[in-house]
Amino acid sequence: MPSPQCPAPNAQSPIPNLSPMPLTDSIPALLVLADGTTYRGWSFGAMGTAIGEVVFNTGMTGYQEVLTDPSYSGQIVIFTYPELGNTGVNPEDEESDGPQVRGAIARNICQRPSNWRSTQSLPDYLKQNQIPGIYGIDTRALTRKIRMFGAMNGGISTTILDEGELLEQVLAAPNMAGLNLVREVTTAKAYEWSDPTIAAWEFNSEAAENLGKPFTVVALDFGVKRNILRRLVSYGCRVIVVPADTPPEEILKYNPDGVFLSNGPGDPAAVTEGIATAKALLLSQKPIFGICMGHQILGHALGAETYKLKFGHRGLNQPAGLQQRVEITSQNHSFAIDPDSLPTADVEISHLNLNDRTIAGVRHKSLPVFSVQYHPEASPGPHDADYLFEQFVQSMRTARQAVAEVR
Repeated sequence: MPSPQCPAPNAQSPIPNLSPMPLTDSIPALLVLADGTTYRGWSFGAMGTAIGEVVFNTGMTGYQEVLTDPSYSGQIVIFTYPELGNTGVNPEDEESDGPQVRGAIARNICQRPSNWRSTQSLPDYLKQNQIPGIYGIDTRALTRKIRMFGAMNGGISTTILDEGELLEQVLAAPNMAGLNLVREVTTAKAYEWSDPTIAAWEFNSEAAENLGKPFTVVALDFGVKRNILRRLVSYGCRVIVVPADTPPEEILKYNPDGVFLSNGPGDPAAVTEGIATAKALLLSQKPIFGICMGHQILGHALGAETYKLKFGHRGLNQPAGLQQRVEITSQNHSFAIDPDSLPTADVEISHLNLNDRTIAGVRHKSLPVFSVQYHPEASPGPHDADYLFEQFVQSMRTARQAVAEVR
């Protein structure tokens, strides 16, 4: 039988407001989508109102990593897994300094977690960080609606329970297309990444073997996840993180062995300063590796265009590959590179999303430059694509050897 802390759904409730029994002293909450659809449930997390693009994540684990991933800035996330909060939260699993989402939507919430690493419950964590959440709604019906009609703006509120009033605020909010949200999440100043707990995260004992002198990597922070930085360090890199608007000449002053373009939120086409920097860095012929937003920005720098997907890819089991090679990958993005705009004389597709055949990876035919749309660092997710960090390191090793031979 379900416990009072993790109540079971009430199968007799009508759709779309299929509500489980509320937690003790629960407060009513309202969700309104831009098309006027409404869902009534119960509050978990902070009181107040949150407006953002409503998207869904299909992962069965990793909710804390999702909540703290800067790529979700400006969005309200539906968690399709029906139970949330069982393992609580802890400082080690944060991908940034706290939650980055605007709000969270869940079917059922566990108030009292059971995990030896937990230091706080999920509702308390969101409350502490001023993030509203709503639970007790039919997330399956809501997800199917987003899949059918596409991601759209929505609002969660515990203080505005009038549907028309909340809808007005939702309709007044800007759409994701055209938004530069990188400015909200990038670092304010450059710093060198260090993590005293990095050894506890290592799953590939061969990653740092025979590396010799560390490779200096400058990471442009469009909203970088901590586990990306950990993986780079694990592969023998000294990582310097710089703001997204850092000019290319400032980046080259570090004399980097390679440049990394990070993940991040919003519309990549709007990050004009990052595109200009990436385009200038191509002339340096330094190895460049991009992930997610970095992949899209690199695409623009190479002459391609991006477009917004209907509802994006967000989950831990997205198949990607090409020519009989398949990787199970973690993905989180709303935009993709337009294949018709790709300058095929210089660039080739290295990976496709095998669900819908959108571009999932590109590489330059003559320069040590490549990128992927998905997240090889996982956290959460599988490690199938971890080899891409070694590929980046190998490109820097080759470039270093070429310079030594010239000298």
